[in-house]
Amino acid sequence: MTVEATLGLGGNLGDPVAAFAAALARLRAHAAVELKAASSVWRTAPWGKLDQPEFRNMAVLIETSLSAEDLLSLCLDIERQSGRERRERWGPRTLDIDILTYGNVVIDRPGLQIPHPRIAERAFVLAPLAEIAPGIVIGERSVAELFAAIASDDVSRDAEGMTRLKAMLTSQPG
Repeated sequence: MTVEATLGLGGNLGDPVAAFAAALARLRAHAAVELKAASSVWRTAPWGKLDQPEFRNMAVLIETSLSAEDLLSLCLDIERQSGRERRERWGPRTLDIDILTYGNVVIDRPGLQIPHPRIAERAFVLAPLAEIAPGIVIGERSVAELFAAIASDDVSRDAEGMTRLKAMLTSQPG
């Protein structure tokens, strides 16, 4: 059995676009994951902890036969491979991968909450997600409706980042 899931990628240390390219390559290479869509790269102001560099964010839609727990393990493994160190909440990072949705499943356990618990508050998550999956319903509202309610000038497409990401993905084998 497969399920559609959405992931949010973010980073603001080192080269987040290169980290996204590496993460997408690792997702594509996994036998139980099929990459269905990837959003543009977005530039976003810091959230939570404001005294840090701006972030790059994107979202991906995948189809997977992994359980939600195994998908989380894969995402954490990809983060570790990118050099992610968890030092402070909302602090700077090389790569962060969050499971935003996993089919219509709702999970609320320590370490795993799906849909992502603060998705409706975060334009930096909703902007790229609305680009690839506007009709997904979270709670009672679609992603497009949630984004329209909180759209912000602090979130904008990063054309240069997208050009770089496409070039990196094109040059990768497979």
